[in-house]
Amino acid sequence: MIQKIKFFLIIPIFLLAFSFTNQSDASEEINIGQVAPNFNLQDQNGKWHTLEDYRGQWVVLFFYPKDDTPGCTTEACSFRDNIFEFKGLDTQILGVSLDDVSSHQEFSEKYSLPYPILADVTKECAEEYGVMGTFMMMTIAKRESFIIDPEGTVVKHYKKVNPDSHTQEVIDELKSLQS
Repeated sequence: MIQKIKFFLIIPIFLLAFSFTNQSDASEEINIGQVAPNFNLQDQNGKWHTLEDYRGQWVVLFFYPKDDTPGCTTEACSFRDNIFEFKGLDTQILGVSLDDVSSHQEFSEKYSLPYPILADVTKECAEEYGVMGTFMMMTIAKRESFIIDPEGTVVKHYKKVNPDSHTQEVIDELKSLQS
C-alpha cells in the first residue's frame, strides 16, 4: 500500500518537473544590442507605462510567472529590499507577469512593493520579449530579466534566474556596465 502511495506522489512531481516548456515558435528571442521592444501596460494602480517613459535611465525589466507564489514573491521582495541601491544606480525596476491589475494590486500591497508591477493580460509584451512559456498547461511569462540601457538597448538578458540571488547579480552587472 505504501508503495502505491509513493508512486502516486511521484507522478505529480514528475509531471511538474517536465511540464515547463518553451514556446519558442510563439515568440522571438531578444538579443543583446537589440532595441528593447516598447510596451504600453497598466501597473497595480491602473497607471499606464511605456518603455519610452524611462528613456534616459537604466531599466531592469523582470518577468515572472505568477503573483504571490514562492519564487515570484522571493524575487519581487528582493528587488524591494534593494530599491535604494537601484535608485542610486539610476535604475527603474519594472516587474511583468500575465496577471491582471487587481492581482498585481493585492500582491503589491501585501508585500509593499515600491515599483510598478505591469499587467500583460494580452501577452503581447511577453511574446515580444520571447518569454512566453507553459507550466502545467497554463500560459505564463517565464522567469527572465533584461537590463535596458538609457538609450533603450538590451544590454543583458538573464535566461536562468535564481530568485534568491538574482537581485545581487543584477546590481553587480549594473555597476559593471556603469563603470
